[in-house]
Amino acid sequence: MATKTASVNPEYSENSIRVLKGLEPVKQRPGMYTRTDSPMHVIQEVLDNAADEALAGHGKKIKTIVHTDGSITVEDDGRGIPFGMHPTEHAPVIELVFTQLHAGGKFDKGKGGAYSFSGGLHGVGVSVTNALSTRLEATTYREGQVARLVFAGGDVIEPLLIRPAADGDRKSGTTVRVWPDGKYFESLTWPMAHLEHLLRSKAVLMPGVSVTLVQEKTRETQTWLFKGGLRDYLTQTLPADPVIPLFEGESFADAHHDSFAEGEGAAWCVAFTEDGQPVRESYVNLIPTPAGGTHESGLRDGLYTAVKSFVEMHSLLPKGVKLLPDDVFARASYVLSTKVLDPQFQGQIKERLNSRDALKLVANFVRPALELWLNQNVEYGKRLAEIAIKAAQSRQKAGQKVEKRKGSGVAVLPGKLTDCESRDIAENEVFLVEGDSAGGSAKMGRNKESQAVLPLRGKVLNTWEVDRDRLFANNEIHDIAVAIGVDPHGPSDSPDLSGLRYGKICILSDADVDGSHIQVLLLTLFFKHFPKLIDTGHVFVSRPPLFRVDAPARGKKPASKAYALDEGELTAILDKLRKEGVREAAWTISRFKGLGEMNAEQLWDTTLNPDTRRLLPVHLGNLSVLETSELMTKLMGKGEAAARRELMELHGDSVEIDV
Repeated sequence: MATKTASVNPEYSENSIRVLKGLEPVKQRPGMYTRTDSPMHVIQEVLDNAADEALAGHGKKIKTIVHTDGSITVEDDGRGIPFGMHPTEHAPVIELVFTQLHAGGKFDKGKGGAYSFSGGLHGVGVSVTNALSTRLEATTYREGQVARLVFAGGDVIEPLLIRPAADGDRKSGTTVRVWPDGKYFESLTWPMAHLEHLLRSKAVLMPGVSVTLVQEKTRETQTWLFKGGLRDYLTQTLPADPVIPLFEGESFADAHHDSFAEGEGAAWCVAFTEDGQPVRESYVNLIPTPAGGTHESGLRDGLYTAVKSFVEMHSLLPKGVKLLPDDVFARASYVLSTKVLDPQFQGQIKERLNSRDALKLVANFVRPALELWLNQNVEYGKRLAEIAIKAAQSRQKAGQKVEKRKGSGVAVLPGKLTDCESRDIAENEVFLVEGDSAGGSAKMGRNKESQAVLPLRGKVLNTWEVDRDRLFANNEIHDIAVAIGVDPHGPSDSPDLSGLRYGKICILSDADVDGSHIQVLLLTLFFKHFPKLIDTGHVFVSRPPLFRVDAPARGKKPASKAYALDEGELTAILDKLRKEGVREAAWTISRFKGLGEMNAEQLWDTTLNPDTRRLLPVHLGNLSVLETSELMTKLMGKGEAAARRELMELHGDSVEIDV
């Protein structure tokens, strides 16, 4: 009998593989590199470059012009972008800056480098602006010459033209004019209120630097030049009068500091009000961080520790009241400007700072300054303590009300659940931990007040095709449901969430393939049988590190350790050690095979501590519930092997798997 050979699919061959070069990745997926609701962020990249020149002490003026044709110009009087030939790339440096994703002076961090402090090292910056513009004109003034280069869609359309500087030309600086491409943005209208706020804040953070905005259409010119700095700015924007005088200060490390590089530090101004929405703005090397990050956590930690110390010293805390960081921080308005040598941001648009050292940096400078201020102004200190204690009493009272509503008919909690002491679900967290050994470390390393631990044995049941009535036949799922206090339900049900015992339900598994599988099984359980917990933002995924780097003592700096989530972060840590003068391979790299290899202190530092951990909220994203369900059926259904194979062939090369 003749056998039939499988035919080769002509649609998938060697020619099907595309390699994206230059700025093509930006054009293919602009949302990965910038905001696409308006071109505001792409022009912010140009402004950040101008601000970095001023931050480095090489400029005193920044001018932005909004033209009637929709384009925008940014001028500065900095050093000007070099336009000579690059020694290894054999192209003019100014061309590389605008056409290569990972090219720029900010990478030159060594002693005597072009930039000591700048807005991050993602290296995508102004080249993204160029890629998403129909036209970009770059002019640089330096060394008695003027160089001009013109691009369209990221490609050079007018080659570099160099001429001697004329009498009317600036001595140094850069001018960039951008025409954003409408096909990449929902709207090409410039959000003027946002732009004005951004420029004004640059002036606040750089006292003595003049920042100007010109609008050709209305012929309006605004100039900001602040000398009072953060205090004047915060006073003008507060929603109500502060109950105590503003607490302000600044502190930066000198060349002999044990823990931080010279120049690292922070400037801050904090106000406490009883009414209105608090004003909170933070910046890292002049880059706005609207999503906060570790520098804001450091400010919170410094404020809390100082106030708590003051309260204890003066015996102000009533019996039965426990002070938490949010009690002190709840009514705080602030402007925080942090300088970090190598800032690590979350994502390309730099909205949140992830640098672990920034928490310690800010907290170490803020705490002693506030402790001194409170003890020099005892009456103001007592007023601040009164506000924090009042917030703590309100929080505890609300927690007691929730407890009473539960009644006495609560199911018996699982014996392996190590519960927390608090009953305030706004604070409480439960960690669903892979394995008993990791569960043991988590129990010892957790915050007993607000963190609970539920160890899970082995792989959780795939519940995608399990009827709700049969769920409790599985002990692990029964324990999860009873521990969180919510019954299984469907997407169209209206479950009673009043019994919910934890505000955050955190999936904590190993940083390997098996751990990812357990994550998927638990996410399947919550999406299928507890969808309202996802809708209301209660489900999270913890991201433990894969590597630990132990660095030896160097000079006055003691031995240190750092954690990396993946290979990319590991490379960044090693690069930083090299820049600090650590001898090659003098460090030790440890790879965690699983959570069980971490001791309690390591697990707290990397995965449990709210100020330093990586915790991802779970939500549906851009797909509808129906589309998500169809995708989950392909991924988790028993009879869907063919559909899964098709998915892997289509999208398998879009993810990196550490096996």
